[in-house]
Amino acid sequence: MLDYIIVGLGLAGISFCEVLEKEGKTFTVITDESQRASQVAGGLYNPIILKRFTMAWKAKHQLEMAKPFYRDLEEKLGVKLDYELPVLRKFASIEEQNLWFEASDRPNLGHFLSNKIIANVNPAIDAPYGFGEVKFTGRIDTGSLVRNYKDHLKKSDSLLEESFDFDELLVSEESIKYKSTVAKNIVFACGYGLKQNPYFGYLPLNGTKGELLIVHAPEFKEENVIKSSVFTIPMDNDHYLVGATYKWKDKTNAPTEESKKELLEKLETFLKCDFKIVDHVAGIRPTVVDRRPLVGRHPEHQNMYVLNGFGSRGVLIGPYASNQLFDHIEKQSELDPEMDVQRFTKKYYFTTS
Repeated sequence: MLDYIIVGLGLAGISFCEVLEKEGKTFTVITDESQRASQVAGGLYNPIILKRFTMAWKAKHQLEMAKPFYRDLEEKLGVKLDYELPVLRKFASIEEQNLWFEASDRPNLGHFLSNKIIANVNPAIDAPYGFGEVKFTGRIDTGSLVRNYKDHLKKSDSLLEESFDFDELLVSEESIKYKSTVAKNIVFACGYGLKQNPYFGYLPLNGTKGELLIVHAPEFKEENVIKSSVFTIPMDNDHYLVGATYKWKDKTNAPTEESKKELLEKLETFLKCDFKIVDHVAGIRPTVVDRRPLVGRHPEHQNMYVLNGFGSRGVLIGPYASNQLFDHIEKQSELDPEMDVQRFTKKYYFTTS
């Protein structure tokens, strides 16, 4: 009997696998290509919400956990994943500059926000009011992470690449059985696919579609992340990620002309050089009504768990939430109440079941 079955191999699934490996637990992962949010994500880790100049939820603590987590993964997988890049927030006015200075004086924010205005020296950018710099930021190559982690699991015969069939799942107090695999526990880390889950489908997972462009811009020559109405993230060979959109009605992974037009219009408000679109990708972020993750035990099945709802900050939240869930299962520790699914159990489960 294995210790765990994990369904899903995005940032949530990989983060939990890493905890299990470090703790010497046995597991197998079941995954398909239906949910692509982690593969196509920008992968930006940034503790600051730049619309309001405020700290994201528990971001400082999450960043402290995430940096060594990805460093260990780089060593294990033998690939570069963490690209440390400052984020430059483009100012639209003197008023925004003043708001930035006010934010940089706050105790928590001052660690991450430079109190100097950075003048624009890039002729390819229109930024007459300059930039504010966010420190200790960067990008995780999530696409490379998922691909290489799959290979890692294949070497130990711990990966089953197929769509999960709930008709093949048998749940008892003693064990979880899926086809020929038997385990003590099962964890659903399947992103927006949770909406089709008969056990956790009651949870208020909204899902937000995000689309990104990859452009080739040889004259841009920018080594920092630029955040304006969209962000640009430098990649290799004069390529840049441009994103992202937020759409709440469309729940498909298909890129749309509407979002492409939106991204281009926003990009052209500040980018003043030629560029060529080389790719256009989309995925559904697993977002929640209260903007907190969905982590914890099923209301009735004591060996069934969920690890989900990371939204657009999965790079930071993944290691934190995964450690919380493992300690909850194995050490009976309390989950962070802000992300514990019990906050929705009474309202959404017992009123619909």
